[in-house]
Amino acid sequence: MFKKILVPLDGSELAANVLLQVEDLAKTYKSQVTLITLGHFASAAGALEATPKVIREAADQEKMTSERYLEETAGILMEKGLKVDWVYEEAMPAHAIVAYAEKKQMDLIVMATHGKGEVAWVLGSVAEKVVSHATVPVLLVRVMELKAPPLKTEWFMGA
Repeated sequence: MFKKILVPLDGSELAANVLLQVEDLAKTYKSQVTLITLGHFASAAGALEATPKVIREAADQEKMTSERYLEETAGILMEKGLKVDWVYEEAMPAHAIVAYAEKKQMDLIVMATHGKGEVAWVLGSVAEKVVSHATVPVLLVRVMELKAPPLKTEWFMGA
């Protein structure tokens, strides 16, 4: 059913929380898992006041860090018996995830509802765009741990 699973990761612990579900799915369906990270430093660099050299060096550093993260994460999953590959691309995340899934004929995209810097009460903007535009099923995994606000004891003490 799901022979090829695409897993977008942004390097955050929140996004990586989907990996347990991915592991279960991949074992159940004997799937090929592709981890993808989209660097967007250079595309966002227009807002920065820096020289082209500084921007390129920062983008290169982001790529190196991301590739190391992807390689380590893939290695952990491979040790668990999964077939895993990874890809790093320099692109706007939502668009690139949808395009990659279509181009590579993925059967499923599994991603976290939130990643870097997302607010707990809003569906992550990348996740929302992927769900809206993907041509394959998207499984969103809730990764935020929502806690109820503390109760005021005087409300329940007959005050």
